[in-house]
Amino acid sequence: MFGLKDINTENRYDETDEKKLKIADTISIFTNPPIITIPLFLIICIILACDGTPFTSGFSFNWTQFIITELISLVFASILPMAIILHWARKLDTDKDISNREDRFVPLIVGVVSYLIGFIIAWILGVSNFLIVLILCYAVNTFIVMLITTKWKISIHTTGLTGPVAALIMLLGPIGALVGLLYPILIWSRFTLKKHTMAQAIAGGVFGLVMTVLEAYLYMDLLNKPVYNLVPLGECLWIILGLIFAPILLGILTILNDNGKDNTKALFYLLCVLAIVFFIFFAPQSALITLILTIITSILVSYFGGENFSWFRAIQ
Repeated sequence: MFGLKDINTENRYDETDEKKLKIADTISIFTNPPIITIPLFLIICIILACDGTPFTSGFSFNWTQFIITELISLVFASILPMAIILHWARKLDTDKDISNREDRFVPLIVGVVSYLIGFIIAWILGVSNFLIVLILCYAVNTFIVMLITTKWKISIHTTGLTGPVAALIMLLGPIGALVGLLYPILIWSRFTLKKHTMAQAIAGGVFGLVMTVLEAYLYMDLLNKPVYNLVPLGECLWIILGLIFAPILLGILTILNDNGKDNTKALFYLLCVLAIVFFIFFAPQSALITLILTIITSILVSYFGGENFSWFRAIQ
């Protein structure tokens, strides 16, 4: 799809890297979309139930809304999707990730239906507008991922992580983006386990972040479901750019390095410095902080991955 080895940079990990493979597998298990949504949606539901500033006299917590929104998100964004994944994997006698691209359609279709049912119930019950819009984003994005999967195995793990991260960015700005620092770590995990090419792992995260934010603001307008006190759309997009810059840059430099290009290390640090300068002059401070933290995280992930990880070979 993307040419140049489909950004499928050489994965040199084998069974001799047992410790790192176990770490990668553990990360992959706990960031499985129906699992990672449990803590992230819990945070989202707590935020939505808060009224006012915590630890002040005007603060209140809507327990009824919290319980309803948490139940809806838990059942329709986690329990039902996980149940079909486990059932389908057992039926096909395949791994828990359902690694074969052609086998993913039924779980994705059921996921779309589950999210749509959750959306309808949330609408009928009149819960938080933000949750209504977010679940609709999940349904639409899962459907789009299903269409992409007919031709290309985009990473559902990185998409599933960055969807709720996008929601946290809209609610909390750079504080929510801190969870997004898991993105380069998850790229390493999925690539190391040979579940995805570098392009597929990176693309899933970009898709989840960008599409969720753009769709959410669109649906708020189209459905007349306004949500107040959100981070402005422009700032959200800057923060997202800060999150995806380093992984995309490393992915591109990896291709160049694996195709014989020299000086990719110098080019990486030069472009990072230029990006930081650009953000200093044009981006909100929240995006600048996110960019710097993501660059640092990506470098640490590269060095942890070592010589068997293509990012490291591009910047060593």
